[in-house]
Amino acid sequence: MRIGVNALYLIPGGVGGTEIYLRSLLAALASIDRVNDYFIFTNRETGRDLVPPQSNFHHLPQNVRATNRPARILWEQTALSVAGWRLRLHVLFNPGFTAPVLCACPQVTVFHDLQHKRHPEHFRWFDLPFWRVLLWLAAHRSRLLIAVSDATRNDLLHYYSLARDKIRVVPHGVEPAFFLLGVREREDQAPFVLTVSTLHPHKNLDGLLRAFAQFTRVHPEYRLVIAGLRGFQTEQLEALHDSLDLRDTVTFTGWIPRDRLIGELFANARAFVYPSTFEGFGMPVLEAMAAGIPTACSNIEPLAGIAGAGAITFDPADPKAICAALLRLVEDEPLRVRLSQAGRERARAFTWEAAAHSTLAALTEALP
Repeated sequence: MRIGVNALYLIPGGVGGTEIYLRSLLAALASIDRVNDYFIFTNRETGRDLVPPQSNFHHLPQNVRATNRPARILWEQTALSVAGWRLRLHVLFNPGFTAPVLCACPQVTVFHDLQHKRHPEHFRWFDLPFWRVLLWLAAHRSRLLIAVSDATRNDLLHYYSLARDKIRVVPHGVEPAFFLLGVREREDQAPFVLTVSTLHPHKNLDGLLRAFAQFTRVHPEYRLVIAGLRGFQTEQLEALHDSLDLRDTVTFTGWIPRDRLIGELFANARAFVYPSTFEGFGMPVLEAMAAGIPTACSNIEPLAGIAGAGAITFDPADPKAICAALLRLVEDEPLRVRLSQAGRERARAFTWEAAAHSTLAALTEALP
């Protein structure tokens, strides 16, 4: 097959988990497939490092910037379609929600979530119409869809009234580097709780800050580190952080390189907490469990289903419940040992190799 990969959406360090998804999936596809040819369409912000260094993976840089969203969308709808026709692609893979309306070959499009349907209040008014139109078109113009969880598949069925057999569920994997971590607690720093999250409203970081303010009354020696992109709620969170007098105990790192995130933060955290009120998958929870960090997350789907017995859960709407979970994570040593072992075992069920096999099967199935 000649497989096109539409990576025009990717902004390195600027799109969160969808970047990790694509980089990990492409590497896994390269490890299992030396037969099919992959043509990776990238924008001006994305370098050659996205493309696996293998002879059947071809880099096709496009003269458009993803940071200019209208230009990127126009390029995707016009130039990308023409390029696919000229290359005589057999199938086009769209890993970032959107897809060309007119395409000479079948398409497979990945839906990471339907937050714009579930929580439109979290979107800027001028962005929402684009999300509504472009994702509806992608869902109906693609031959097959990939949902990253059962929860996202159910949302696709509910909001778009699609046939069930049009959707394939392909969960994310977890990088082997996390399993190699022997979580340690450095003596030269205060113990800390880790959260990895973009600063967006649905991540419920305001609830976490209120919970952590309660937690520090019992454990003033702890810090909270929130690592992730500075999103739409950044100013409000910084103001709340100041009003709760958490300036010396809570750190917003912003985006940091992947090797530092793993080698410094995941390797040294005493506990991990993820208080989100909505997720399409929830990759950081899986990564924390793989690293052996005692973990607590919201009791929503798909988080609770992914975590299984590898994490404790709480009601994300209740700061007292979040605080109680934090207290259990740091005080209950038998629980910590059990979660560290159970989390690693649960995380082993999710591999990028399995995701690559399932994705390749969907691409093959989409052929006429």
